[in-house]
Formats: sequence, structure tokens, C-alpha cells
Amino acid sequence: MSEEKPIVEGTSSEIPQQVLPLEIIDRSIGKKVRVLMTSDKEFYGTLIGFDDYVNMVLEDVQMTSNNKDESGQIAKKMLLNGGQIAMIVPEVHAGDD
Repeated sequence: MSEEKPIVEGTSSEIPQQVLPLEIIDRSIGKKVRVLMTSDKEFYGTLIGFDDYVNMVLEDVQMTSNNKDESGQIAKKMLLNGGQIAMIVPEVHAGDD
């Protein structure tokens, strides 16, 4: 006699696909990202490259900061030190994976 397992709503027997952090960053190349630094500065620009240490190169960058003198500054290109990055938020559009 086979025993049926109860089906619980919202669960699946499939193993979720593993997504690596660097893969998410790699998919963001050419797209807008918001980068929060450990120093409470925030940068918003187009990601054009990164390395294994997550040092990042951004283009058309706008900076915001708690310091009003620094907030709103714009740079054509910027290199961010990966050791000082607290969080990276890729911009997501409808239809993106």
C-alpha cells in the first residue's frame, strides 16, 4: 500500500536554482545600480565593470550623502573600493530575470 504525502501549498519538490552573488553583479553590467558604502555614502550609476574583489567602475554617477556639501555630486566615471561596499542594489525592470 503506497502512502500519499500531504501537499502543502507553496512548497515544491524542486530544488531552487542556485544563484551566486557575483553572477547577479555580472548580470547588472550595463545597467543602473545603487551602491551603498560603509561610510553612509550612496552612489547611483551604470555598472561598467568589476573584479574578484568587487571593486566597481560606475559611469554617469550621482552621489548622495548625509553631508549636504557632498550630496548631489556627479562624476562621469568612478572606481569604488569593493572593501568599502556595504550593499549593491541592481535596478530591476519588468521582464528581467
